[in-house]
Amino acid sequence: MKTDIEIAREIELEEIDEICQKLGVENYDKYGKYKAKLDLEYAKNQKEGSKLILVTATNPTPSGEGKTTMNIGLSMALNKIGKSAISVLREPSLGPSFGRKGGAAGGGYSQVLPMDEINLHFTGDFHAITTAVNLVAAILDNHIYQGNEKNIDPNQIVWRRCVDLNDRALRNIVIGLGNRTDGVTREDKFDITVATEMMAVLCLATSMEDFKEKVSKMIVAYDYANNPVTVDDIKATGSVAVIMKDALKANLVQTTENTPAIIHGGPFANIAHGCNSLIATKTALGIADYAVTEAGFGADLGAEKFNDIKCRLGGLAPDATVIVTSVRSLKYHAGMPLDELAAENLEYLEKGFKNLKTHIENMKKFGNNILVAINKFATDTDKEIALVQELTERLGVKAVETTVFADGSEGGVKLAQHLVELCENDNEFNYLYDESLPTKEKIETIAKEIYRAREVVYTKKAEKAIIKLESLGYNDLPVCIAKTPYSLSDDPNKNITVDDYEITIRDVRVNAGAGFVVAYTDNILTMPGLPKVPNAYQIDLDSNGEIVGLF
Repeated sequence: MKTDIEIAREIELEEIDEICQKLGVENYDKYGKYKAKLDLEYAKNQKEGSKLILVTATNPTPSGEGKTTMNIGLSMALNKIGKSAISVLREPSLGPSFGRKGGAAGGGYSQVLPMDEINLHFTGDFHAITTAVNLVAAILDNHIYQGNEKNIDPNQIVWRRCVDLNDRALRNIVIGLGNRTDGVTREDKFDITVATEMMAVLCLATSMEDFKEKVSKMIVAYDYANNPVTVDDIKATGSVAVIMKDALKANLVQTTENTPAIIHGGPFANIAHGCNSLIATKTALGIADYAVTEAGFGADLGAEKFNDIKCRLGGLAPDATVIVTSVRSLKYHAGMPLDELAAENLEYLEKGFKNLKTHIENMKKFGNNILVAINKFATDTDKEIALVQELTERLGVKAVETTVFADGSEGGVKLAQHLVELCENDNEFNYLYDESLPTKEKIETIAKEIYRAREVVYTKKAEKAIIKLESLGYNDLPVCIAKTPYSLSDDPNKNITVDDYEITIRDVRVNAGAGFVVAYTDNILTMPGLPKVPNAYQIDLDSNGEIVGLF
């Protein structure tokens, strides 16, 4: 089969004006021929009867589950059977694109285009976020240097600079070295852009006014009396709003079959809340019958945060959840070696099914309407597909074989038909916990109900942080747990056969602007590093000026 980039370059794209015309969208700003930013007005009114579909997955493996590919293929399949559907995705980060994971624009014949631009600078949203974060940092350090009117304690600065690259050397740094006029010397840290609160605020704001209000509340530091100091306190809110004016608008592109796709925001689900923007999702619900959205990594991370954070803060409720899995990944979760996954093995498959079973049981805690999409690989046998379907249907959930990677919309028609039928039922959506519960009780509810941990252990640092945030009145916020995506536990090396473990919370921080608390499990990093052989080694421009090696 052809590579993703070869397929992408053979597709005849429609100009963005044609895509907008199909949607009945008139107010937009063009970014070249094939990209546009939509006016914020389209996020204000949900279309009557529109359906919100969440696409999630089992825990990711080196084999890949194809969640983004499935999202795109399903949206195209819904259009193929006569429905109006939009794929709603996150923007890829440059960190993974040049690191290990690669791009995030789907694959095969289910991609969003122009995929090279989407995977790189796109419309500049992430650069705007990076600039806004670093502007606040510059104003904060200047405030201290120019007399420290707010009596900020330099040892209690919580605002970090950022860059949208994997750069482990920036995890712990010292700034202000040199002459007296070069600033106040202190320790500092960098986060990757997608882990910043600014990204979370972009994704949870519903208008420019709401964005400014959230930005104003973001905590940058604490003073010597332990009172929080905010972005507004250092007079940075207005400048941030100006930088983010265009980035707040959702981006419209298209798929390999010219289905509209809205791509906006991009927090990671292991170190942030992992969902595209409320503005993007609400825009899709305002102009289409089906908004097919996604949440990062497995359902233990992205889907839980989608339901308990995004839906809670944004007033949304999904009409159905699609869990993507593959035969190969289930065998891998049972401990089958990576180089043997192509061989038929029903014993390993049945053992690894426990991962899918756990995610199905977890999603039933949020709602009734659940479908499983089996992403079929060429090496999967009929017996293996049949076994997954049989085991899934014992749980009262339909499992549908799909081939959207190889066949585009045609490979997702059956899934789309079952989904439309399922959405006729009330999903009876619920949150996992009441946000008014104590912080520890919310953390432990997620850890025990979703991750299936036996116990939660807190470091002294985390204990002190929880006492502090609750004393400041931040005890009624939802919780975002930062955890490895590769296991239900906080240890990436524990596969699904290990089910007696505890989870360690090493630190807790409040995102007062975004409106949630972040609990960091053991060893989670907010600034990734590059692997020994990063993708960056392969990326280049050929003699025709075409990008090579990115996909």
